[in-house]
Amino acid sequence: MANQNQYFPQTVSHPGSTLEEKLEEMGMGPKEFALRSGKPEKTITAVLKGDSSITADMAVLFENVTRIPANYWMNHQRNYDEYLARLKHKQIIEHAITWSEMFPLQEMIKLGWLERHAIKTEMAAQLLAFFGIASDQAWEDYYCNQQLKVAFRISLKQINEPYAVSAWLRKGELSSQQMNHPIYSEKEFKTVFPALKFLMAEQTDKAFLKIQEICLTAGVKVIYTPQLSKAPVYAATRWLNDTPLIQMTLNGKSNYEFWFTFFHEVGHILLHGKKEVFLEQIEYKDKDMEKEREADEFATKWTYFGV
Repeated sequence: MANQNQYFPQTVSHPGSTLEEKLEEMGMGPKEFALRSGKPEKTITAVLKGDSSITADMAVLFENVTRIPANYWMNHQRNYDEYLARLKHKQIIEHAITWSEMFPLQEMIKLGWLERHAIKTEMAAQLLAFFGIASDQAWEDYYCNQQLKVAFRISLKQINEPYAVSAWLRKGELSSQQMNHPIYSEKEFKTVFPALKFLMAEQTDKAFLKIQEICLTAGVKVIYTPQLSKAPVYAATRWLNDTPLIQMTLNGKSNYEFWFTFFHEVGHILLHGKKEVFLEQIEYKDKDMEKEREADEFATKWTYFGV
């Protein structure tokens, strides 16, 4: 997890406390310091009380009066601001504990997606990092409230296991990020269909790896993700930026069922464009059954050996 070996102090004082000590050392009161630094006395008083920040402009002015470099004041203020932000983030993580317990954590740990932590806050923080989000509310907005439709265009709010399904989808995204690929070409993708069909007829144990290799030449990513017990989805198709991603499980599927599902997802890529997300074997509010029928017809055509 990022920053896990970095040290963050338990407490950091406001730079106003250091300024107060310096003024006492100099035998100078707030009013005189305000006059010497050219700032309003109320501003200096607010800084001394910890109610106001030291700006870059103030730091330079303070340097002339205190003989303490401006970068010291600026670094002190930055450290204090970070300290406050981390305190706030700690509260966010504590709030996310209940949210994190909705996920199949033990199964995700067993699969190596997460590391085991006995402390609940550490587990919640790791799950937030897994999703690349800062809070449980961000997860809700992304996957359920459709606050960012360009990234995830359906809501998981209406399905039975949104937590497990979102984890499965996220793992596919993370896996796909490790694959280098050329720019997607629909023309090039269509040229590999005969090779895919020949591979289907071979029924080799290494079929999935060969599918990945063949599709990647056309800029299409095909990812295998183990199925989570609470996530019945066995395939999904979506676009990540300008790259089509087919994510599949191999859970209990016959050779024909696997290939039919694969070509069904290929149909979604070719027929339905970039503005769609398709989850197979899951019913959800925005599911377009006409497009599912079209993808089925496409799969039927390419799994029929008469073609």
